[in-house]
Amino acid sequence: MKNKGHAARITLPVTLLLLLFSAVAWAHKASDSFIYVDQDQSALRIDVALRDLALVLPLDRNGDRKLSGSELRANRDRITRWTEQGITLSNASGACRMTGQQWGLASHSDGPYAAASYHIDCPDGSAPEKLEYNLLFAQDPLHRGLVSLETGEISAVGVLGPDRRMFSLTAEAAPGNLALFGTFVNEGIIHLLIGLDHILFLLVLMLPATLRKQTDTEQAGFKRRLTELAGIVTAFTVAHSITLVLAALEIVRLPIAWVEAVIALSIAVAAINVKWPILGEKTWKLAFGFGLIHGFGFASVLGDLTSGVSQTVTALAGFNIGVELGQLGLLVVLFPLFYLWGKTRHYGRAAVPVMLIAVGAISLYWVAERTLAI
Repeated sequence: MKNKGHAARITLPVTLLLLLFSAVAWAHKASDSFIYVDQDQSALRIDVALRDLALVLPLDRNGDRKLSGSELRANRDRITRWTEQGITLSNASGACRMTGQQWGLASHSDGPYAAASYHIDCPDGSAPEKLEYNLLFAQDPLHRGLVSLETGEISAVGVLGPDRRMFSLTAEAAPGNLALFGTFVNEGIIHLLIGLDHILFLLVLMLPATLRKQTDTEQAGFKRRLTELAGIVTAFTVAHSITLVLAALEIVRLPIAWVEAVIALSIAVAAINVKWPILGEKTWKLAFGFGLIHGFGFASVLGDLTSGVSQTVTALAGFNIGVELGQLGLLVVLFPLFYLWGKTRHYGRAAVPVMLIAVGAISLYWVAERTLAI
């Protein structure tokens, strides 16, 4: 009976983790669309990811799971009609009309997008004052419409989601620095919590700090683990903050496809290093080294939106702080649970190896998937 009790205590947590990891293996990156409004030119451009369009429109006619140029051209009218019904521009005189000017493909950090440019005509001949966005929220509640506004007076950015679908196009009502900062803090938190590869990397980095050593007393052991975790988190934070800033300000840019592949590989290497410390037992050094790569991953969407915009520093600061808050919140929840779990004798001998194998397998699957997509 005693052995059965031990088995039950270990089987349930490991099973739950494996179920989580199974879901992670099939997860995809949350989607974004880009809307550029130029009030001086009465122009609007919207870019929608092809992978998102494929969720709502039957674009892949031959079923080969790839979109060819001929398939896109054949579906041009369908794509533009679907896109136009999700965007409304208006002012005090009523709804404005969007007249198509140009259509084609655009490239963002995470792949190809369908891009359409429009001329805006409002009933009274003046500029539009509001933009309402309603695309893809039903398919993906984490979808975001990223807006860049240019007028003769200001350059502004904004983020639209299911709970905030309106964006003011007037200089007076455009979001100030404080509102923009808060918006990007929220987006940074969300980006960390839906970035399942970043979460798995943090989990693997945390595991060594949850393992007991034979020489540890209760008080000394907890202090040592907490100190070790603080060093790991600090190293990871400093590293990815450096490259996030460099990438978002376009000082250094790397191909995002390769960055995503290396991020996946970093998880596998970190998992192997827990069991066989081929890169050394100083986990903070590993956290710093691979944190530099993860920073480019965090910057992928932010750089696409804020390039050339005057509020880049505000958005960057808010986003980075949001990422850190999400990271700390995650560790505040996970570390006490794993610390208590670590007191059981089966944790280091069975639970940790199972987790490392699961994480390693998922990350290597991601490596193969992302490498083939390059």
